[in-house]
Amino acid sequence: MFDSISNKFSDILRSMSGKSKISEKNISDAVEDIKSALLDADVNLRVVRRFINRTKEEALGDKVLKAVDPGQQFIKIIYDKMVQLLGDPDSQKLNLKGPDVVSVILMMGLQGSGKTTTSAKLAVNLTKQGRRVMLAACDLIRPAAINQLQILGEQAGVPVYAEPDSKDPVKVAQNAYKAAKNGQYDVLIIDTSGRMHLDEDMMKEIQSINRAVPADETLFVADAMTGQNAVDIAKEFEEKVGISGIVLTKFDSDTRGGAALSLREIVGKPIKFIGVSEKLDGLEPFYPDRMASRILGMGDIVSLVEKAQETFDEEQALKLQKKIAKKEFDLQDYLEQIENMTKMGGIEKLIDMLPGAKGNISEDDIDKKELIKEKAIIQSMTLTERQNIYIIGSARKKRIARGSGTSVGEVGHLLKKFEKMRLNMKKLAKNKKYQEAMMKQLGMN
Repeated sequence: MFDSISNKFSDILRSMSGKSKISEKNISDAVEDIKSALLDADVNLRVVRRFINRTKEEALGDKVLKAVDPGQQFIKIIYDKMVQLLGDPDSQKLNLKGPDVVSVILMMGLQGSGKTTTSAKLAVNLTKQGRRVMLAACDLIRPAAINQLQILGEQAGVPVYAEPDSKDPVKVAQNAYKAAKNGQYDVLIIDTSGRMHLDEDMMKEIQSINRAVPADETLFVADAMTGQNAVDIAKEFEEKVGISGIVLTKFDSDTRGGAALSLREIVGKPIKFIGVSEKLDGLEPFYPDRMASRILGMGDIVSLVEKAQETFDEEQALKLQKKIAKKEFDLQDYLEQIENMTKMGGIEKLIDMLPGAKGNISEDDIDKKELIKEKAIIQSMTLTERQNIYIIGSARKKRIARGSGTSVGEVGHLLKKFEKMRLNMKKLAKNKKYQEAMMKQLGMN
């Protein structure tokens, strides 16, 4: 995500970092480059002007020009202004009541924005937090919308209130609220109907539902890839219904970032969640500070550590550490690590979050096809072969190659590569300082 703008910002900040002295010309040149990068990313012109003016005003102050390390000071100003642009971290949380009262979340947006899927994803997210969630199918316009929500609800393990024969979405919402209350659910997520474009009837329908079942959160769902169009639509929803927060879908596919960088400033409402995959667990809270760091090419080590903690447990990590130290790390362990990396979002997301990786490590540097091939080779081995590569002779290599659709040479190459990697890992495992630093960063120390 944000590949183009992130690479440009990385270059700009790299040219400024470490400068013992910076002049007004240095700052003006850098600001012009920033302006160009933001406009290329389809950021709203008014937002660009405000961002540039705020940055320039602070960067040209005596405090920066006379600072001990003015280059680093300038970078901090850019980071602070980017965080400010993306939103206040304190306003990101959902405004929900206590567990004994039903909180209502009203989902709204145009057809095709991913509203129904996002409703189910949000239900999964809140269920993980210990909430008892019910979904309400109030989109009575789009064919199969009710059926889609029911299927998603079943996959998410969340009940769906629906009245397939009803023509009155307001009545359905009221009945859903009663059902949630009687069933002792504490969150009701209402999926409303959308249209292909802004429509007066749609707005009136959503207004009527909100009056009948007052919402604690009115979340506007927008496709991040629509850029400036998402901003214009959000303004309309804010004026007609009122928005408490924004959810940007297809965020992982948004290479430009225009919507994310414009919405908060223009609409005045926080981005609360981002859709990062099509899976039901692919909805993440939006953190302005972390996102600013990623846009500026500084990585996002906090999110990386959180993902690692979700994927690995402490006991598993300690066992792995001992195996590496004793050179007992085998191909079965290696296969599990490839699968864990996939669970963490794959190579692209890891590069995105690693500090200093953006612009220095590309996806091409880590051959995804090679990893897929290696996985196929290992899966074509018996467990005994994975645990002891030294028993794999020419006959076994031929069988493994046939089973994985590769060549004997490719099987041999993996075995040599793995043995070399295992030796290097053992050396690292003996480095106590390195171990302590990694364990501390993963919150296991």
